[in-house]
Amino acid sequence: MLEQIIFSILAIAIALFSVLAVTSKRIIRSAIYLLFVLLATAGLFLMLNYHFLFAVQVTVYAGGIMVLFIMAIFLTHKPGKIVERRTNLKIISSILLSGGGLILCGYIILRNVTRVYNYLKINEINMQDIGRAMMGTEKYQFLLPFEAISLLLLACIIGAIMIARKEKNIETNDNKDLDHK
Repeated sequence: MLEQIIFSILAIAIALFSVLAVTSKRIIRSAIYLLFVLLATAGLFLMLNYHFLFAVQVTVYAGGIMVLFIMAIFLTHKPGKIVERRTNLKIISSILLSGGGLILCGYIILRNVTRVYNYLKINEINMQDIGRAMMGTEKYQFLLPFEAISLLLLACIIGAIMIARKEKNIETNDNKDLDHK
């Protein structure tokens, strides 16, 4: 009974903060709401006794990725700026595309859930195999793509810093021109 109550609280929190993250007019608040969604998802992993996924969710997503998002927001936007309202056409097309994506995902899940369940039931994967697959350098192992993504994120951070510097230089030059007039 207690597990059902905790699950319900986490599910409501995920649903509520997901909607708030998408509908908030302030971009920093949207990022904070996304952080709450990621933490509640980590709570679901903890309830399922997936301690490794819980730790990964908290450290990588709630920790690292959210810091990256907030830093990128501060470097590229004015944090207090209110996001402009979308037109009705954009809202309607977004709803239709979201509904289509939801139907497609539901179809794929329903069509493949028994196949995945039967595979996992027969061939249970242990943690050592997952670790070797994630950190190996052979065929069908993922160390090289992981490092490539980390370099891509580093390039994005450097690009955001360069863009922020150029904008600050332009603003300071404009202010100096106004002072001389």
